[in-house]
Amino acid sequence: MKRNIYQFLLGLALILAACSQNTGDASVPQSDDVPPSPYPDTPSPVAIDAPLIEAPALVDLDMFNELDGWGVSEAEVVRTNDGGVTWYNVTPPDVTETGYGVNVFFLDPNHAWMLKQDNENYPNSGFLHRTADGGITWTTVTVPFSSAHLQFIDRDLGWALADLGVGAGSNAVAVYQTEDGGATWESTYTNDPNLPNAADSLPLGGLKSGIVARDMETAWVSGVTYAPGEIYLYRSDDGGRTWMRVTVPMPQGAEAFELGIDADQMKFTSAADGFFAVRMAGEAMQTILYATNDGGETWMLTPAVIPGAGSMEFLSAQEVVLYDGEQFYVTRDAAQSWVTVRPDVAFGESFAGMEFVNTMTGWVITADPTTNHRSLYRTNDGGAIWFPVIP
Repeated sequence: MKRNIYQFLLGLALILAACSQNTGDASVPQSDDVPPSPYPDTPSPVAIDAPLIEAPALVDLDMFNELDGWGVSEAEVVRTNDGGVTWYNVTPPDVTETGYGVNVFFLDPNHAWMLKQDNENYPNSGFLHRTADGGITWTTVTVPFSSAHLQFIDRDLGWALADLGVGAGSNAVAVYQTEDGGATWESTYTNDPNLPNAADSLPLGGLKSGIVARDMETAWVSGVTYAPGEIYLYRSDDGGRTWMRVTVPMPQGAEAFELGIDADQMKFTSAADGFFAVRMAGEAMQTILYATNDGGETWMLTPAVIPGAGSMEFLSAQEVVLYDGEQFYVTRDAAQSWVTVRPDVAFGESFAGMEFVNTMTGWVITADPTTNHRSLYRTNDGGAIWFPVIP
């Protein structure tokens, strides 16, 4: 019965979407180009061979299309194949805690990695759980790092930016690569002065947020230095062995702001096309956006300055969705102009994350500020109308 109700709500939302209106914002270039919803009619999905889990309290969500995705709660790794209505428990055996204490990377509906630290040997040991069948079975290997930002290019090739400790505005890290799906790892760089062969081309100063790789030779490490007017962005073209600072054009007045790039604020949508966003912290929070169409050789500052420092999704070379805490900003022309969409749900302080698979279909996780009760909402019309799929 519950699934029938949610399927009814899905259809109702599609009908009501025609009544939604976008509201303009003079702070960004505007566009009137709003295409129809791409959400197709689909048959009922085949059940996943795993235990059902009722209303998981999600802290992380990664969807690959309108139906298939992964989630992480405080105690489970879960999967859905009907857009978030039904969830299956695919947690690795003997794992009882997940949440923010694990590092995950979901490549596709079948391949996923989850890193859990070895508390008795931090930061030099961790347990990497790997699956190639959507979480039905997992293998576990011990890796030479405890906490790391992971990125896999395919099911075999991957990078890890390992955290070796933070102190006094500095962050020691190590860079690792794998060519066998995470079974073995090779260290290519460290800036920890306490370790042999330490180098300084990736400076110790500054907090590192993550690594983004174009291939096994070229990657970027981003972060924040808390020094006004400085962007922390470094690039390697030799598999992480040496790094060089990336310089980009800065907007007027940026020297008065602290500038930061979060781990999820940089993405390549193709071999040539990519974006990264910079959060500007000063008297007011603002977000600026850079784009490339030559594989990151050069970066162009896009025209808009978005108020606030919310979440964002880079969907294609032309499409980006941002949320500033009050409304959604959608571009379909590589950030040259934007449509603003005000949601019918006031997420406010309960907003805890979002995920979009195209400019029409997306999800928002909410967490009640007093009880921390977590819900999941979905839109099919680009963010105007939202309905709960996990109440």
